[in-house]
Amino acid sequence: MKKFVELFTDGACSGNPGPGGWGAILRYGEKEKELCGGESETTNNRMELTAVIMGLKALKEPCIVRLVTDSKYVSDAITQGWAVSWRKNGWRKADKKPALNTDLWEELLELLDVHDVKIEWVKGHAGHPENERCDKMAVNFYKNF
Repeated sequence: MKKFVELFTDGACSGNPGPGGWGAILRYGEKEKELCGGESETTNNRMELTAVIMGLKALKEPCIVRLVTDSKYVSDAITQGWAVSWRKNGWRKADKKPALNTDLWEELLELLDVHDVKIEWVKGHAGHPENERCDKMAVNFYKNF
């Protein structure tokens, strides 16, 4: 039986592109693990994706994951099936324009094949405790570059 894990994520960027950070909280029962990182020249969407990827990569076995994100980019591309379609169409969107961040989408789609992920979108900067913690980690990371 797979373990149930909660994953809370957020990404942040100063300028777009600019220095960015990401934060993630993994929760299994009473245990929590915080992860964060960043890049000196990136975009907000890349940091949002990276937070999810790094959280999923930290899992040591296939899990059932409740992913909580404030990123419509991430949540809609997965729940609406856009990312799978982009890959199937040679990383082209419905309007035939190239999809962005294909390296990260490819990695995330592979992780989604390993874990049973259910996505919950939350409004950012609206007082969700874990989302606020992730945002603080992300911002603190890029501010300390």
